[in-house]
Amino acid sequence: MSTVTMPEPTAKDSTEFEALFREHYALVYRTARAITGSAEDAKDVLQTIFLRLLQRAAPPDAHKNPKGYFYRAAVNASLDMLRSRRRELLVDDFTLIEADRSTANTTERSVAQDAIDEQLRETLATLPPRTVEILMLRYVHDYPEAEIAKLLGKSRGTVAVTLFRARRRLRKLLNTSHQEKTDEVGRTRH
Repeated sequence: MSTVTMPEPTAKDSTEFEALFREHYALVYRTARAITGSAEDAKDVLQTIFLRLLQRAAPPDAHKNPKGYFYRAAVNASLDMLRSRRRELLVDDFTLIEADRSTANTTERSVAQDAIDEQLRETLATLPPRTVEILMLRYVHDYPEAEIAKLLGKSRGTVAVTLFRARRRLRKLLNTSHQEKTDEVGRTRH
């Protein structure tokens, strides 16, 4: 039996935590939702990040640049969730694909769009977290390159080059995956 107890938060800590939550929960949720493609997974990421913050002391970069900290935490936790889901899918012989899709989501969107979205999420999970951060800030949150650079503490040129390379890599990975699926369909028809 453990004798270690978590100290009770003071009123000041509680007020600071609530203020951080109110200010950054929307950014964390939107980022996680865009990466995972699931409202439930985005809520899990949101809870995970803020629970960790409650249980541990905030890292120094959380105080210096809280928006950047929460954004990076959302990207990393979301990518971890995608990687974990991919491992589960491989182990469970793809049975989770049907379990993850809600009937409302399936009726609202075409099966083809769902497949493209899933392929994009799988492809994003293969990219470095910093690259995914920049892609999400640009294409999900509509930040201009200069603002992304400021938020992440990078030069505008670094952001521009990362975006260019990421788009090229995504195009290549998505085209390769599409070609493999097309070849597979062709083999099954013959």
